[in-house]
Amino acid sequence: MASFSNDHSTWTAANRRAFMTDAARALLGVSAVSALPTAGRAAEGSGGRAESVIYLFLSGGISHLDTFDPKPDSDVQGETKPIQTALPGVRVGEHLPQLAKRLKQVAVIRSMTTQTGAHGPARYVMRTSYKEIATTRHPGLGAWTQNILGKRNQELPGNVLIGGASQHPGAGFLAARNSPVPIGNPEAGLQNTKSPSYLKDSQFDKRMKLTNSFDSAFRRRYENRDVTAYTQLYQEAIKLLKSTELKAFDIKQESEKTRERYGDNRFGQGCLLARRLVESKVRYVEVVSGGWDHHRDVFTTLPTKAGELDRAVSALLDDLQANGLLSRTLVVIATEFGRTPKINQNVGRDHHPAVFSAMLAGGGIRGGQVYGASDEEAREVEEEPVEASDLNATIGYAAGLPIEKEFVSPAGRPFKVAHDGRALTELF
Repeated sequence: MASFSNDHSTWTAANRRAFMTDAARALLGVSAVSALPTAGRAAEGSGGRAESVIYLFLSGGISHLDTFDPKPDSDVQGETKPIQTALPGVRVGEHLPQLAKRLKQVAVIRSMTTQTGAHGPARYVMRTSYKEIATTRHPGLGAWTQNILGKRNQELPGNVLIGGASQHPGAGFLAARNSPVPIGNPEAGLQNTKSPSYLKDSQFDKRMKLTNSFDSAFRRRYENRDVTAYTQLYQEAIKLLKSTELKAFDIKQESEKTRERYGDNRFGQGCLLARRLVESKVRYVEVVSGGWDHHRDVFTTLPTKAGELDRAVSALLDDLQANGLLSRTLVVIATEFGRTPKINQNVGRDHHPAVFSAMLAGGGIRGGQVYGASDEEAREVEEEPVEASDLNATIGYAAGLPIEKEFVSPAGRPFKVAHDGRALTELF
């Protein structure tokens, strides 16, 4: 954010433009991408029960053997002990005791698979359903959701990213207004939402009117989608700055007891913020948890991360259920790939894209089921392979997106929300 002196005379046109440019970037994720017309409501016949999506991305590649797909009778299991869940005959890793009790609310997918073991490309595929290429930036699922379905709360962003992800695809080739609003630290909430103390609202409004009069000639001369999209971002940024709905971003309004239930860490507090946002009708919220790249000391480093996951997701499911929102909110746990069954010389597990796990709850999902299976060593898919595009098609189906519809990018190329993915309708 630009810095400003208390001397009013230093509030120049350059300062003003820097302030609004940075505000638009911070609040609305401005990026230089082309616009794509909004498609309107989803097609008939789609799932459509999830009014909001909370997508929990475990960045680094979570070990399926030590969490959602243990192999108690195999030598590859290592030190992590499997424990019984609420589902007869179904076990998870010992560091997920709270989720084990709630598995009747959950559908676990044990047959996720991808073709790349590199972090960046694998994350890109998981978020977009497309392989990363130089000529096209594909939209993330949150951008598709806002573009097609629009906002549920006109005062707040429809797409929010908590925890940060420097290589996130954002809006891709969609209009910049569909980019996720980034929240680096959930405890700090949405930053830069207040004008300088010396600038009164009436003064700000007057200057914005003056700005519009200056910029109108430019907009008439360069009438195109990018200019229009940028103007819309300015307008939405101003609207958000003045909104009383901003309190949704303030987790300090929650009691200490509630905040403690989610865990005193960024992921836990991010899940709490996600819950507050969907309560305020934000349509798509992604929460990122880093630190899952356990190449060494997996049996001493994973328990802390798994404990954070267990605590936060359990609190989130409980609160959504208590508030009557779970049936209308799809909760997703995903990662870019799994970890090797073989334990390496550093007592860690390496990248393993052949098979890994994901989890779905709420939003019309029928809990208490396990979909697909890995082989006896969790090395390969044995039953019902699920690719990233299939998972995203399932999320799209739940949200009521037209997953079979083709959209034409500004470059004239056709794309689908989840590529050629098949929605796992049997999970509903």
